[in-house]
Amino acid sequence: MDIQITGLLGLLIFIGDIWAILNIAQSKVTMGAKLLWVLLVLFLPLLGLIIWFFAGPKATAG
Repeated sequence: MDIQITGLLGLLIFIGDIWAILNIAQSKVTMGAKLLWVLLVLFLPLLGLIIWFFAGPKATAG
């Protein structure tokens, strides 16, 4: 059974990016800011995800 670590890591990053984009869409920032954050996450998948996690807009509860 040959499991490729890069494939698993890529899948985890993809899932994290989808989660980040959903949270960005639910945040209360302006549409322009949402667009910039989504583009950052899409064009720089791992780095964009890390930057968003620490500095990006968060979804509001409620």
